[in-house]
Amino acid sequence: MNGQKPASVPILRLGDVLVTGLLDELDDKSAMAFLDELTERIAADAATGVLIDISRLELIDSFVARTLTELTTTARLLGARVIVAGMRPPVAITLVELGLRLDGVETALNAEQGMAALGWFRTVRSGEASAP
Repeated sequence: MNGQKPASVPILRLGDVLVTGLLDELDDKSAMAFLDELTERIAADAATGVLIDISRLELIDSFVARTLTELTTTARLLGARVIVAGMRPPVAITLVELGLRLDGVETALNAEQGMAALGWFRTVRSGEASAP
């Protein structure tokens, strides 16, 4: 062990893409820890893409919005593309009402579309009936 506390948000690696999600609202300290951990993983894993699924996030504040923007900028400097997927309408409305812009943050309606934008495609299995 390197003495670091494990991340409170799981980060999975699929090839050169990191996949993570925000399961609930993050306080400022947790948001910063998430930013640090994900940035370290981007560099350590030489990730070229990051998908952050926020479909379970019901609320967002200015700090978390700014953290997502900073993460996107940092990831781009490290050579990775970030896509935030699954934003709920109330979250989008809150961002607009607060006048917050997620400059440079790419979004997708859901995780599957986000992964496709990062070059991952769901394979379609041929049906059992077509086997000889």
